[in-house]
Amino acid sequence: MVEQYVLDLREVDETLVAAVGGKGAHLGALSRIEGIRVPGGFCVTTDAFRRIIAQAPSIGGLIDQLSGLDSDDREAIRTLSAQIRRTIEEIDIPDDVTAAITRALAGLGEQTACAVRSSATAEDLPTASFAGQQDTYLNIMGPTALLQHISRCWASLFTERAVTYRQRNDVDHRTVHMAVVVQQMVIPRASGILFTADPVTGNRKVATVDAGFGLGEALVSGLVNPDVFKVRNGEVVDRTIAAKQRAIHALPAGGTHTSAIDASQQKQPSLTDPQAVGLVQLGRRIEAYFGRPQDIEWCLADDGFHIVQSRPITTLFPVPEAHDQENHVYVSVGHQQMMTDAMRPLGFSMWQLTAMAPMHEAGGRLFVDVTRRLAVPAVRAGLLDLMGKGDPLVRDALETVIDAGFVPSNPDPAPAPGGPPARGASTPIATDPAIVAELIERSQVSVAALERDIRTKSGPALFDFLLEAFEEHKRVLGDPLSMQAIMAGMEATWWLNDTLQEWLGEKNAADTLTLSAPDNVTSEMGLALLGVADVIRPHPEVVAFLQGAEDEGFLDELGKLAGGTEARDAIETYLDRYGMRCVGEIDITRPRWRERPRTLVPVILDNVRNFRPGVAEQRFEQGRQKAEEKKREVLSRLRALPEGDLKADEAQRMIERVRTFIGYREYPKYGIICRYFIYKQALLEEAERLVQAGVLAEKEDAFYLTFQELHDAVRSHQVEGGLIQQRKDAFRAYQALTPPRVLTSDGEALTGAYRRDDVPTGALVGLPVSAGTIEGRARVILDLAQADLEAGDILVTTFTDPSWSPLFVGIAGLVTEVGGLMTHGAVIAREYGLPAVVGVEQATRLIRDGQRIRVHGTDGYVEILP
Repeated sequence: MVEQYVLDLREVDETLVAAVGGKGAHLGALSRIEGIRVPGGFCVTTDAFRRIIAQAPSIGGLIDQLSGLDSDDREAIRTLSAQIRRTIEEIDIPDDVTAAITRALAGLGEQTACAVRSSATAEDLPTASFAGQQDTYLNIMGPTALLQHISRCWASLFTERAVTYRQRNDVDHRTVHMAVVVQQMVIPRASGILFTADPVTGNRKVATVDAGFGLGEALVSGLVNPDVFKVRNGEVVDRTIAAKQRAIHALPAGGTHTSAIDASQQKQPSLTDPQAVGLVQLGRRIEAYFGRPQDIEWCLADDGFHIVQSRPITTLFPVPEAHDQENHVYVSVGHQQMMTDAMRPLGFSMWQLTAMAPMHEAGGRLFVDVTRRLAVPAVRAGLLDLMGKGDPLVRDALETVIDAGFVPSNPDPAPAPGGPPARGASTPIATDPAIVAELIERSQVSVAALERDIRTKSGPALFDFLLEAFEEHKRVLGDPLSMQAIMAGMEATWWLNDTLQEWLGEKNAADTLTLSAPDNVTSEMGLALLGVADVIRPHPEVVAFLQGAEDEGFLDELGKLAGGTEARDAIETYLDRYGMRCVGEIDITRPRWRERPRTLVPVILDNVRNFRPGVAEQRFEQGRQKAEEKKREVLSRLRALPEGDLKADEAQRMIERVRTFIGYREYPKYGIICRYFIYKQALLEEAERLVQAGVLAEKEDAFYLTFQELHDAVRSHQVEGGLIQQRKDAFRAYQALTPPRVLTSDGEALTGAYRRDDVPTGALVGLPVSAGTIEGRARVILDLAQADLEAGDILVTTFTDPSWSPLFVGIAGLVTEVGGLMTHGAVIAREYGLPAVVGVEQATRLIRDGQRIRVHGTDGYVEILP
């Protein structure tokens, strides 16, 4: 193939990213949009870059060293990247490359002032902008200066910030190449940045214009504060005019200089309102062309606006697709399920097919549309009440949307799909433990039937069978008796907390009254792992082996050790009962404990080290006794009140009710995950057949197809070319996004606020879900497999779904970023008597691992101690 070192911008489009980089490709595309003016110029292609790199073989070894560094090893990255840059800048540009560049410059005019911009192949992409990672040089004049600055652009592929950014985004340095864009300089009166969506709120209907006098480098570098215009529906709805004391201007002989702005001009707007509106109209045209919100660099010269760069805004959370123009309000499913990580397509599509309410995907997360429920005042009150009981931040965010008039009131109480039932909607049932036993048996029978019947199914017939199985799945999940039992436990909890605070002034009394409640499969799971540790503890050879176990085949090796057979059998028994669980278990694509049993080893070893034999039974009994003592105390205090006997009798009924039903709250999720593991094993067998047929490269590629797409692939033995890689790229981008609790169809992301003034200054506010106060060492743990806990530690993490409960037996308190009163982490914290505060925004960033903290589980805040 003949190497092409230069391309005119007019020859470039988005298909040429590999040749001209992301920036160059975008500029070429921009120049094709009617009404958009892009300064003329050319691209020095990646062929030229590769030619340069080939002239210095030592660079390959340096890049290999760089790839082996940790992204946090800043000193080593700084040293190596500087060495690579020096090497590149010292390479003589070959004569034929020089000739191609100087010919292109002559086409613009040899002494034409130019902007020289880096354009990497991993830059300005839909999934990662890589903005500001490489260099730009302005007002460069003459061939000699141009060639020098092109070399600097090539070298800027290895700036410290570019290297670190790539490593943190899992981008191989060897796969990224550098092109250089050379454009005629525009000498502007004003310049700046246009965001076609509000970069702070995410609102897609509000554009933000940042503007200043002179060249845009003054804004980009932070030299001056910009004027800010917010434009919605063709009019400026807000403006802030800054005092702009300095500006950067082009010098006649080349280069730039910073100059002071006359005092009389400093507070003059750099744009008029009509100019801001006109600029946004151009931005909307660009946004429509690229199909997503854009971050656009612009210049205003005497002849109007020029666009010098446009890239996607990759930090915005995507909006669920709606097939109408109406306003919609979405509530995050992940915040209710304690799993806010991005899900792969097979994962979210399976949850959609098995959920009890319609769900909408965006950014690899699922949302429920609650618009119609919010529109009906009578239904709205119940929804807000239920949401507020679970997570006050969701309620606050919804109230913010309502107060803004986003959801018009509709007095028609027509049934609305989606969303949870209003509180109190269930019919009361008797306080009878036999009901829970019956429900558990029903679920077990249904799961056993699924496991038996699926064995004979394969190919397209498997998918037909699964669609029927999903209906049975939903039938069991929606069993009216099951729903009544769940609501009975929740309502009894609410009644006890509200009423005992009113009668006795005691907060969160239900926390102690529900200690060691029966039939809680999640708390049993944590205690059962203590039993596994009891089997392993007497065998030092097994303990030593587990400390060094590094692959998933370790169970096969255990039998060769003294005590190893008993240890293996204990772990296998545990996996038979709980091996279908894992962190993020609502995503069927996540590896289960049965698939990766080594995940449990650190927790088992912590239990061996931190506990004595028999502690599981002792802790359960101690919890039961504390609950019994609390019940006696509460009833005694109530009987001393006016109408005390009546109050005590009512409280006793509610205590019996909460202890009968609150443990069952965890069982339906266990049943779901049991089914999911059965579904997954069958689907992976089909994926393996697709690998054997050459349809998929590896069976895990099936995770990047939706259930229907996998069905189609099994039927046709075809998958659209490039689809798997596109999905992998999108998933990687979604992983970097933080999902909001509430999202509107305008794209506005709302997290809510507690709006409390009863906490100490500097304290981190959250939701109190398990009473008590505890002080200890914070252990910030984001991966269950990396857990290393000591007795008395306080677990700080993003969320805790049921798979985290084995850690709960060894900690003294809990702090999470996500959660509500009745989510799994809260229920198990109360079950174990752990002071807990959930819903603490950015807890894993604000609290450092190893810091001492005090958790106020009764009042809902966390103090970071000196």
